[in-house]
Amino acid sequence: MINGEDTTPGTALLIAAAPAGKGCLINATGALPTLAAVPPGILTGTTAATIIELADPTDPQTLLTRIRAAAAAPGPLTLYITGQLHLDHKQRLIHLALARTTPTTLRYTALPWHWLAGELKLRRPGTTTVVTDMVADPDAWQQLRAEGLELGYGIRAYGRITPPPPRRRIAEPAYLKALATTWRNGINPPLAQLHEQAAAHVGPVDALFLAVDITTVPAPAGSAVQAPSLPHQEPSPAPTAPAPIPESARASEEDPLPEIFAAAHAGRHSEAASLASMWEGWALRTHGAGSAQTTHWLEVRADLARLADDPARSCELWMAAADARLARQQPPDDPAVEDAVDRAHHQWQQLRDPQRARELGPPLVSLRHHVPGRRPGAVEDLQRRLELLHTTPPVGA
Repeated sequence: MINGEDTTPGTALLIAAAPAGKGCLINATGALPTLAAVPPGILTGTTAATIIELADPTDPQTLLTRIRAAAAAPGPLTLYITGQLHLDHKQRLIHLALARTTPTTLRYTALPWHWLAGELKLRRPGTTTVVTDMVADPDAWQQLRAEGLELGYGIRAYGRITPPPPRRRIAEPAYLKALATTWRNGINPPLAQLHEQAAAHVGPVDALFLAVDITTVPAPAGSAVQAPSLPHQEPSPAPTAPAPIPESARASEEDPLPEIFAAAHAGRHSEAASLASMWEGWALRTHGAGSAQTTHWLEVRADLARLADDPARSCELWMAAADARLARQQPPDDPAVEDAVDRAHHQWQQLRDPQRARELGPPLVSLRHHVPGRRPGAVEDLQRRLELLHTTPPVGA
């Protein structure tokens, strides 16, 4: 509700978190002095405001408690988050690193991003805004390029995520500083306009910029959530993608797929992936894990990863979709199952990273034995290439 007319007291939660020592990728607390100099009412978009500043938090449970308390406030809530994101390799989950986080203690010392998203999803749609300026480590960066950063329905999100800086360099939260500097100069345009101005000036060119606003569209029957809004533009030619969304999987009166793929073909891969993740989240909550609706959106995300030139993630998602269909008792020769495995196989063949190909090869071989498909020699071809990869020395060896 930034820049709004709401008279209810608002809350701004400023979180600046990054590991201490050589694991630090961003000067997270560098944005706090500039933000602290902004009039509180501008940070919250309300006349009365409460500002909570959390610099270098150390414990994820304590941080979650503070987030939960802020999320329970009845008025508008704005979170300003600067820090760095890491990927938990075991569960493939994004985490916000805290002061004591190291690569080996990530799962215990960092805040899982879905904890934060889960607290915000409980709030009334349209009352929450998240503004971010974050750096992602290499593995998190690859996943975020394919999937975006999920927050959920009814939440406005603006900000920037950048790849890791060059070695021995520490990034600066230039995006948040640009916003704060504008506000300190007495200029307070709509946040969407301010975001565009900051994004145009701070870069870098390969950054992911979040710009998710919300509008009310017809929601699913019996659902209290708002569906994500989508830009209305002419879609690009449809890719060889999943079959059209079945009527039972539609979450509004309009099929969002053309708009999502239009964003992907226009190069807005983060936006497309984020929207698809939102719809998948709705399907998961409405129809349950493993449902036809949830599997459909899993396949959409797999094809979006292909369009984003991330064959590893696309391969993983297509394998997950095939497993989901098999778990629903679809036979191995079902065309939809065969198609999912064929697509996973094709994406695996596009991998240019031998290490990732070696990691994804064994589960794909296992899946191929169960679903050999209709192309003769597919299993043997896969095994031959995997054996060759195991005889190839690692890069730099």
